[in-house]
Amino acid sequence: MTTHLTAQHLIRDLVTHPAFTGFGDLLLPWDDNSRYYAAPLSQVGTLMPYHGHVRPEVVLSAVNHLVDEASRGKAIFYPFYSAQQQQQDTSKQHTGLFFFRGMPGAPFAVVCPGGGFSYVGSLHEGFPLAQQISQQHLNAFVIRYRIGSEQQATEDLAAALAYIFRNAEQLGVSPRDYSLWGGSAGARMVGNIALSGVEAFGGGSLPKPATAVIAYTGQSSASAAFPPTFMTVAANDGIANVNTVDRRVERLKAAGVEVVYRRYQTAGHGFGTGKGTDAEDWLDAAITLWKKHIRS
Repeated sequence: MTTHLTAQHLIRDLVTHPAFTGFGDLLLPWDDNSRYYAAPLSQVGTLMPYHGHVRPEVVLSAVNHLVDEASRGKAIFYPFYSAQQQQQDTSKQHTGLFFFRGMPGAPFAVVCPGGGFSYVGSLHEGFPLAQQISQQHLNAFVIRYRIGSEQQATEDLAAALAYIFRNAEQLGVSPRDYSLWGGSAGARMVGNIALSGVEAFGGGSLPKPATAVIAYTGQSSASAAFPPTFMTVAANDGIANVNTVDRRVERLKAAGVEVVYRRYQTAGHGFGTGKGTDAEDWLDAAITLWKKHIRS
């Protein structure tokens, strides 16, 4: 069996682990993570300054899930841009999809971690969420997108959706009733697709998601065009103003959109799965909304 990572291993050990050959650095938040390589995984939270309640044991559980999948011969990483596209725009070399398998033929989610478009917090706000989704027998992808631009990041999400739809049979997922999940900056990407559709960002004439899951973002767009939406935030969030989120929820409801809202008190910003906070139940509630809109 391939060796599991522990809190005593170094960040370098994660990047160079045999399960992640060829894409190990893309698990980490920054385009250049070398300054963190000598730090132990027990300090993984220091890589993600906009996120709170980063728990190494939660991160490691999700990462070791990928290790186990790779040890069983399963592909866990998929570039969604071609080699030619990556050569033409080298920033696209920092993109891809990490796959957490659920039941073959089940619908899929794409999880978009946040990081203020300066990093991608997959270790805390991507992989652990996808792991829990897959445990509910649904498929989940975590997108590694280009940093630096909300527009480019949303274009990456659209390109990733087009890739999944083109390859749904080979991936073993249903293209029907998919869901988009995002936290903070990632939630802006989800909101952009929910408002304007995939085609507006270059992904072709694909359907909108069956549900949108939008966590702790100050984005305020709202329209009757939104799919059923789950939203969550904490009242003490120091980055996403809770009043902005409250108003967005009311605007969506007034437009006739089905909204499930979980407003917590002390979880802060970037709480990921919510483990160890008053937001521990949010992920189950979001999955419940999605399942409600999956056609049998």
